[in-house]
Amino acid sequence: MRLRIQHTTHYAFEQPVAHGLQRLRLTPKDTQGQHVLEWTMRFEGAVAEAEYDDHNHNHTTLVSVLPGVREVTVHCAGLVVTADNAGVIGNHAGYMPRWAFLAQSPLTRPGPKVRAIMAQLDAPKGDVLAQLHRLSALVLASVAYAPGETHVHTGAEEAAALGLGVCQDHAHIFIGAARALGVPARYVSGYLMMDDRVEQEASHAWAEAHVEGLGWVGFDVSNGISPDERYVRVATGRDYREAAPVTGMSWGAGESRLAVRLAVEQQTSEQ
Repeated sequence: MRLRIQHTTHYAFEQPVAHGLQRLRLTPKDTQGQHVLEWTMRFEGAVAEAEYDDHNHNHTTLVSVLPGVREVTVHCAGLVVTADNAGVIGNHAGYMPRWAFLAQSPLTRPGPKVRAIMAQLDAPKGDVLAQLHRLSALVLASVAYAPGETHVHTGAEEAAALGLGVCQDHAHIFIGAARALGVPARYVSGYLMMDDRVEQEASHAWAEAHVEGLGWVGFDVSNGISPDERYVRVATGRDYREAAPVTGMSWGAGESRLAVRLAVEQQTSEQ
């Protein structure tokens, strides 16, 4: 499938920025089942300073905010060809050793509520893939999808206790539980072509777990499926913080407001 993506991120600052830096993980990966045909980024109110692959093998762009501006806009656009591999990404690659994805972080660390979800696992212990699919279903059944109830700093245990969350929370709960079961797991940020609309308000997130014999396998807990050809992987990490599309810091800017415009649609080869 050929997916055309347009993604605009706009920051409006309360005061003129004295100094600011932003780390952008907005360039999709070339991986199994996914090939980037074209991708462009342009900036208003900022300039690119460096590009590199981080420790998770995410293509990263470091930009500096122009002194005195009160708005910064990042425009991304591109075309990605995808295939349906039933969520299987394959062998581990990158600079991070696989065992690093067994370590919990503050965003994934399970507590009593997450462990209560794990206690309901009834799949055969020797069938890791079946256990993970069952875990995904249990997380979704226990934590209803509800935008606006959590934020980017909400941890897995907090969302599980609330019983409400979004894709980020579902991914963190799944990751924390999988690691507690001894299965390496990681966070994925990217795009999803929706069946009912082109325009979206945010990018998407899901999880991947490493299964012997298959390698990394994706689990979109929020939609109850493994990623197919409608998905575009952009960045991976141990949790949201390592795969966030935009992170940064600024001085003298005061409060900031964020607005995102995103469109993901299928493109025929003739377009």
